[in-house]
Amino acid sequence: MSTVEIKLSRSNRIYRPSEPLQGKIVIKSSSSIFHYGIHLTVNGSANLQVRGGSAGVVESLYGVIKPIKILKKSQEIRTSGRIGSVTTEIPFSMNLKQHGEENLERFYETFHGADINIQYLVTVDIMRGYLHKSLSATVEFIVETDKADLLERPVSPEMVVFYITQDTQRHPLLPELKSGGFKVTGKMSTQCSLSDPITGELTVEASSVPIHSIDIHLLRMESILLGEKTISETSLIQTTQVADGDVCRNMTLPIYVILPRLLTCPTVLAGPFSVEFKVSVVISFQSELSKLHKKSDPTTPRLWLAMETLPLELVRTN
Repeated sequence: MSTVEIKLSRSNRIYRPSEPLQGKIVIKSSSSIFHYGIHLTVNGSANLQVRGGSAGVVESLYGVIKPIKILKKSQEIRTSGRIGSVTTEIPFSMNLKQHGEENLERFYETFHGADINIQYLVTVDIMRGYLHKSLSATVEFIVETDKADLLERPVSPEMVVFYITQDTQRHPLLPELKSGGFKVTGKMSTQCSLSDPITGELTVEASSVPIHSIDIHLLRMESILLGEKTISETSLIQTTQVADGDVCRNMTLPIYVILPRLLTCPTVLAGPFSVEFKVSVVISFQSELSKLHKKSDPTTPRLWLAMETLPLELVRTN
């Protein structure tokens, strides 16, 4: 039995477009095998998909849109020959971007979303002819922005002041919330480096109804251009709890949210698609109704919820 795998030179698998992709091809075989060549292929693409939830009937018929090719390169590692019945390691090095070379598309950072996936793959193929099955292996590597294109630290955190009351809500609230009222104030950074947390603070100044919890929702908004129409969908990435239970009034609570690695990327505003982010402060009040809807979508406005959503620009810095 023969197997092949790709081991990249970096354990975190992070490379920049100006850096060579390096590693080794490891071939294990119980007997010597003959091959007609060993080829290495690198592919990068932005895969776009329109789903029925955010699109109309006509748009849904399109389903998966043709991927946007970012990178496609191949290299012959070895010509035809024989591999012995031992573990064979073959080093490789491939430049992702040559100086002055025109690419199919700009290098976008790796991103895994609900409708948009930006992915980079390296594949090795060992061709063995018609009588034997070819050996193949594929590994994903992560692309980050070139250091020359990065913003210099520090990114001055743009703190936005917010306040949440019964009058700032656009959806119906519990009668006791409308009549008794509540007020939550705070501030939060709306421009943030991907290597830094989202920071801020909030204070519950008044509330006629006891608070159940206060959470920070990190949201992504993926938009795809389909013909003359833009299809957008907002989805929840992660939830970070700031407070549990009815917090003390007029006490400052810190906001500290760590960004997930592969589920975020620098804000992208490309022609055929865009990836943007938002952050939402969600206050859940104690209510018997909330106990009946424990599995409801946390981003959907409810009678016992109050929220404030702010735009969030993510950047990559040195």
